Parts: sequence; structure tokens; C-alpha cells
Amino acid sequence: MTLPAVALLAVFAYVPMLGNIAAFQQYSPYAGFLQSPLVGFSNFARVFTNPAFLNSVVNTLTITVFQLVFYFPVPIVLALLLNSVISPRVRVLVQSVVYLPHFFSWVLVVTVFQQILGGAGLVSQTLRAHGYSGFDLMTNPDTFLLLITMQSIWKDAGWGIIIFLAALSTVDPALHEAAASDGAGRWRRMWHITLPALRPVVVLLLILRLGDALTVGFEQLILQREAVGAEVSEVVDTFVYYQGVVYGDWSFAAAAGLVKGLVSLALVMGANKLAHVFGESGVYQR
Repeated sequence: MTLPAVALLAVFAYVPMLGNIAAFQQYSPYAGFLQSPLVGFSNFARVFTNPAFLNSVVNTLTITVFQLVFYFPVPIVLALLLNSVISPRVRVLVQSVVYLPHFFSWVLVVTVFQQILGGAGLVSQTLRAHGYSGFDLMTNPDTFLLLITMQSIWKDAGWGIIIFLAALSTVDPALHEAAASDGAGRWRRMWHITLPALRPVVVLLLILRLGDALTVGFEQLILQREAVGAEVSEVVDTFVYYQGVVYGDWSFAAAAGLVKGLVSLALVMGANKLAHVFGESGVYQR
């Protein structure tokens, strides 16, 4: 039963890894991998001395750190709030409404934000109608980081609630009852019972997020790249796309992509090792 899934994973994930040989070649799609000349590590030297690549790395890490601080805790807080709702019907209704945007495409999400926060959007028109000057959040480079974080929260925070609610469902209600009978209030029960139950899941998701630190939403950013400029919106994925697909510098793009993959692997290994130090299982056991 698992053979179809294994075959799909092999064809679309592992076989394409053979294309990384282009990073060590002066690759031409007309000559192919076998006829393209080898150039060693010269493509990697170009990558590490390219200012645009270094700027894309800085932008990528800035977005990752900002969203780890302001986006990652949101599903946890929402899950705790929903878990405290007594009525199951209200809980299901709120959860359904909150995670519905996850099924929207990024094109639709950006369009919705454009209609609300754009120069001709609802907020701007309302301000002008009351005698204030309008604004255009969608084309402001200074607030672009805040904009994409708001978009990510609206689209995906609700979906993350499911994971944390599943973790909360494993907590034995008798623990809360025993703590309450001993005089523990709601906050103390949350600190000593609820949050420890979430800790393994939080650690696992943090490890996966760190491993995915250099991937911060290709479609979301490329849709808004022209509006705010490449200086603030260019990340590693969009850099690789433009260098390889748009400009046709396949080897240079492959080298940049391979660097990204190796750094992501190192981040996963390091974060998993740190999880073991703190007594958590992480992604895999020692």
C-alpha cells in the first residue's frame, strides 16, 4: 500500500537531486548533463561573491526570525483559547472559520489584502471619506515585513491550530481536576499541565521551521515583488528562480539552490541536537 507513495517521493523528490550536478558544470539544456563541461566550484565562488544573493539571504533570515517571533506563537495562543471554550459547537464553528483561509491560494490572499489595504482599498477610501490622507500598505517597502506576516497569520495560523488542539486532546482531564481540587487556578494549571503537553510538539515544529528557514513563501513573495521592489522582497527561492528560469543561468542557480539545501540540512541537524540536549525527541532519536 505504501509503494505508490514511495514511488511518487522517489520520482519527484530524490531523482531530481541528480540535477545538482549542474552546480558543478557550465550547464546548457541543449548539451545536457553528459555533454556540459565541468567547472568545479567556480559557480559557488560566484554565489558567495554575488551581492544580490547575499541580500536575498539577509531578507530570508530577517523574514524567518520576524515570523518566528510574531507568527509562530499565534496558533498556540489560538489553540489554548479554543480549548478553553466549553461549548463544542462554538469551538468547531470558530475553528472552521479560522482555518478556512488555508485553502485559499496566495493569489486570492494577496488580492483580498489589496482590496483592503491597497491605495484604492477599503481602509484608504474610508480615511479619505473622513478627511484623512489615504495610504497604500501594499507598495510600501518599509512595512513589507509586517504585511507578509499578517498575510501568513490570516492564511495559515488557523490550520496550525489543528496540530496543537490534537496535542491538547491527549491531556488527561483528571490532571486538571486533581490540580483544581488542590487549589490550582486556571493560569497555574495552564503553566504546569497544558504547556508541558504542548512542549514536544512545539519543539518538533520549531526544528522543522528552522530547517525550512531559507524557504519563506515563494509564491507569496513573487506575487508582490514588483510592487515593493527586489531590495526587500528578494529571498533565496525567488533569486534562484530569476537566475535560473528567467535569466537562464542554470548552473549559477543550481549552486545557489544547493547552498540553500545544505544550510537547511545543517539547521535541522543542529536544532535536533539541541532538542536532545533539552530531553526532547526531536525529529529523530539519537
